[in-house]
Amino acid sequence: MHKSGFVNIIGNPNVGKSTLTNALIGERISIVSPKAQTTRQRVLGFLNSDDYQIIFSDTPGYINKVSYSLHQKMLDYIGDAFVDADVLVLMMESGQLSINEELKEKVNNLNVPLLLVINKIDLSNQENVAGEIEQCQQMFPKAKIFPASALHNFNIDQVRDEIIELCPEHPPYYPKDIISDRYLRFFVSEMIREQIFHQFQKEIPYHTEVVITYFKEEEEIPKIGAVVYVSRNSQKVILLGKGGSAIKRLGMEARKSIEEFLGQHIFLDITIKVNENWRNDPNKLKNLGY
Repeated sequence: MHKSGFVNIIGNPNVGKSTLTNALIGERISIVSPKAQTTRQRVLGFLNSDDYQIIFSDTPGYINKVSYSLHQKMLDYIGDAFVDADVLVLMMESGQLSINEELKEKVNNLNVPLLLVINKIDLSNQENVAGEIEQCQQMFPKAKIFPASALHNFNIDQVRDEIIELCPEHPPYYPKDIISDRYLRFFVSEMIREQIFHQFQKEIPYHTEVVITYFKEEEEIPKIGAVVYVSRNSQKVILLGKGGSAIKRLGMEARKSIEEFLGQHIFLDITIKVNENWRNDPNKLKNLGY
């Protein structure tokens, strides 16, 4: 008997969906930062064994207000997650149990097994968590609830075991020797974008997009070229920094992440370009992979 299923993880921004995805798979599939809306696209990651293939889907955080075409694209990815789910994982944050009513209704009306993970319980206490479990059970009567800490790997094994149990019998959907549906260039671009979220403040991370322009693996040291697009020239100035100090720091930290991921040294060249209004232009979004 072999099991395969699509397990889609949804929830508000910054509740820990990407951290949970990485913890469940045991691989670094999704980038993580303390800022909301770090995840912009739907990323599939595969957990494989001889007996099962679980296809985890990390999605952007649910946005209450659509301000840009990019936001609508992000909501569309969440919509797709409702369509093909064999198991739905709704993630909420301990101490922050508010949820959009439309999203709540969609979740309750979906006719697939529902797991509700209350994350970041390490920041709470036992009495509060017990009350939150009861509150969540009233909000989502069909859900099986797991208090957890994705960051500290608490209760993650139990969540994973329950998911495997719930997935249907089915042959594998993907080859067993890959861990994601994304190409290497995507992961490299995301690691650069992750460092932008860590190193820059205010609106800068939300106005940037990263595109890999070349990836020359045949070299003794692979050479990677990346363009960071921003919306305005003033943002380009900030990303460059005084005397190029900011982009130098960005390159150093991004290179470390990429080298750890690839297990080898690389040469990384990052340039900054202005792409006005890219977040609100459907054609530009399409060209950027959305």
